[in-house]
Amino acid sequence: MHGLILAGGEGSRLAAAGVSLPKPLVEVAGKPQILRLLETFQALGCTSLTCAVRADFPVVRRLLDGTRFARPFKVIECRTPSSLHTLVEGLSAAPPGPVFCTMVDTVMRWEDWEVVYRGTEWHLAEGADMVLAVTPYVDDESPVYGRRGEGGFVLAVSDDPIHPHCVTGGVYGLSAGVRRAAADAVSGGVHKMRRFLKLVVAEGGRLGTVEVPRIIDIDRPSDLQTANAWLAAREA
Repeated sequence: MHGLILAGGEGSRLAAAGVSLPKPLVEVAGKPQILRLLETFQALGCTSLTCAVRADFPVVRRLLDGTRFARPFKVIECRTPSSLHTLVEGLSAAPPGPVFCTMVDTVMRWEDWEVVYRGTEWHLAEGADMVLAVTPYVDDESPVYGRRGEGGFVLAVSDDPIHPHCVTGGVYGLSAGVRRAAADAVSGGVHKMRRFLKLVVAEGGRLGTVEVPRIIDIDRPSDLQTANAWLAAREA
């Protein structure tokens, strides 16, 4: 699978709270988050690495331009209105084939990244159109819930709580067919990742899931503090 990291957002909530660094550069476990993710993807076995970064943050591009990886590595700049648009921009730059994708603000433990990556490989090999990392841990201002059926496949995507809690965590596996569907959705006026997920389900797509205990989404300074404390506790 090819690795794709989406870092096209403005990070407005962090900035409003006084964090001066762009979100991709905030330090998680002592390292800029975007570098941490790239190193994780390389260690997982991604055959190439692509980053879609916001053009308004040249400091992010400068950091990445000075970084070398053992895998083919590409950076593209974008100014996109939503994560779905950034996804489509990133997919257009990634080589053909299945893609393992994350938002830049997603934090997991190493062992959970391994579980999600291997589970994604398995689901896509078994014919899933898309794979979602999910968690019962809810700490988000606007979570996306999934209702699952037999085999863990998603039956519905909802903005309203579904019990037991199953929340998407900003990590996706995409087949070749869903790569095309994402571009078609944006061309058709779909503007949100959650709307795209709902569309895939509504059109009969097979969305597999891989569940891990906890995924942290860094939107606020408190999220950053929680993530660093959590990872530090695991390393102690």
